[in-house]
Amino acid sequence: MLSFVLRRVPSLITVLFVSSVIAFLLPRLAPGDPAITIAGPDAAPATVAAVRAQLGLDRPLPSQYLSWLHGLLTGDLGTSFTTGRPVAELIGDRLGSTVQLAAVAAVLMSLLGIGLGVLGGAPRGGLGRAATDALSGLLLAAPPFLTGLLLILALGIAFPVLPVSGEVSLLADPVIGIQYLILPALALALPQAAAIGRLVQTEMRRNRGEEFVDLAVAKGLTPAAITRRHVLRTSLATGVVAIGLRLGELLAGAIVIEAIFARNGLGALAVASMQSRDYLVVQVLIVTAVAVAAILQIITELVLAVLDPRIRLGAR
Repeated sequence: MLSFVLRRVPSLITVLFVSSVIAFLLPRLAPGDPAITIAGPDAAPATVAAVRAQLGLDRPLPSQYLSWLHGLLTGDLGTSFTTGRPVAELIGDRLGSTVQLAAVAAVLMSLLGIGLGVLGGAPRGGLGRAATDALSGLLLAAPPFLTGLLLILALGIAFPVLPVSGEVSLLADPVIGIQYLILPALALALPQAAAIGRLVQTEMRRNRGEEFVDLAVAKGLTPAAITRRHVLRTSLATGVVAIGLRLGELLAGAIVIEAIFARNGLGALAVASMQSRDYLVVQVLIVTAVAVAAILQIITELVLAVLDPRIRLGAR
């Protein structure tokens, strides 16, 4: 298992290095100048130049990148251009909100995705199979922001049973906090759950044509027992991979969802930082998102290797 992990370290380092270059260059390709944002649009050129020098933006780009990369590797994430606070402190203040949203969305995504896959992988002619196909198609066609708006209209306005904006920490009040999380978590999870369900149901339908299912039928097992003991178990590996790959997408989708539901998480921080051209905050957020996604993929491969030892043998 250790060698299995070590073989993925070089690719992880490569991904993080490339993402750091992209994260450094991407904000600078956008129009606007943080020095003008800070000094004001009517500031004199000398004042803008002084602000640029104070922020270190007058240095060549390679020098700026190497300085930022050194700080990143040593744990010094820099100081926000606009607030003057350490970037690590800004992210730390918002991290809890996004983690809570992503965690609840991940649970809903996993449960709903596997559930849709099981219903969709039912034997031919099942009513649940037809309904699941239609529902999955609708959810896949609707982007998260549209799903969020529809949930707000249905459960926040037409039938006001849940709050549609703001947040309460789960640590402060779990009962109220979960009420504020249900709608944004559902909006984030439903499209991903539909994609997972499609993959699981495809694998289950394929497995129903295998010889071991014919053998189980010959033994007299009920359809429910065949699904539970044989078809679903052999299809879980696909579900685990799909869930692991979609976890990274939850973080990207959280930016839009947090804006729709007025949550004060990393998504809101990213939007505010991009609007104010706060390069250092944007850079760290991009690298953090890529790092989390890459690590989650490695963890997914580890879980898959535990479920299917042939993966480890094949890697040799």
